[in-house]
Amino acid sequence: MNRDNTPPPVLPAELPPDAPRGFMARFRNYFLTGLVVAGPIAITFYLTWWFVTWVDGLVRPFVPIAYRPETYLPFGLPGSGLIVAVIALTLLGFLTANLIGRTLVDLGEKLLGRIPAVRAIYRGLKQVFETLFSGQGSSFRRVGLVEFPSPGMWSIVLISQAPSEEVANNLPGQEEHISVFLPCAPNPTTGFFFYVPRSKIIEVDMSAEDAATLIMSCGVVQPGSDGQKKVAALAGMAEAARVANSGTLQPEAAKVE
Repeated sequence: MNRDNTPPPVLPAELPPDAPRGFMARFRNYFLTGLVVAGPIAITFYLTWWFVTWVDGLVRPFVPIAYRPETYLPFGLPGSGLIVAVIALTLLGFLTANLIGRTLVDLGEKLLGRIPAVRAIYRGLKQVFETLFSGQGSSFRRVGLVEFPSPGMWSIVLISQAPSEEVANNLPGQEEHISVFLPCAPNPTTGFFFYVPRSKIIEVDMSAEDAATLIMSCGVVQPGSDGQKKVAALAGMAEAARVANSGTLQPEAAKVE
C-alpha cells in the first residue's frame, strides 16, 4: 500500500528465469528430446542389424543353395544364418552331452593338444568360455575400485579370480592378491590386467553392466540415473517454452481485437 492508500499496480506474471523463449529455443528443446529418444533406439537397431548380417555372412556359405530362403523368395531373408547357427550350436550341445559326442570332443581335444602353437590358444579360450558361460563362479561379476594410475586417482576394475599357486608364490609380501581387469574408456574390451593386494580393492555395489555403461559413456551416464527422467525434463522444458511464448502472444492478440 502506498501513502495515499492506493493499491500497488498489478504487474503481469513474470516468466520463470529458466524458461527459454523464442522459436530457436523451442526448436532446440524439441530436437534434443527427439535425439534422446531416437538415438539409443537407432544405435541398438544398427548394432543388432550388424550382428545379424555378420553371422549370416559367416554361416550362409556353409548352407547348400537348395536350403537358402532366397532360392525360393524374390528377396533375401535377414537372420536366416543366425537361426541356422543357433540350431547348429544347440544340436552340437545336445550331441556333446551324450557318450558318443563326449568321446568325439575328447578325441578332437587330444589332436589339438599335440599342436604346440594351437594348444595354448585353445586351452586358454576354452577356460575363458567355460568361466563366462557356465553360469557359475564370480569372475567379472564383481566391480571394485583400485588406486590407479597414481595415488589419489581411482579406476573401476572387474574382479576376477585369485592367482594360481605358481604366481602367488612369486608375488611379494604375505598378503593375498587378486586378479583384476581394468577396462579402458570408451572401449571396455581393451584394458589392463594385473594382480593387486586384496586390501587395495574397494568393492562397489554395482553390476558389471552398469560398470560397462559408465566406462563406455566416459562418466556421462552414472549408475542409477534414469534416462526417462532426462527425457521428461527435456519435454518439460519444451512445454514450458511453448506456454511461455503463447503467454507473451496473448496480450498482442487482445490488442488486435
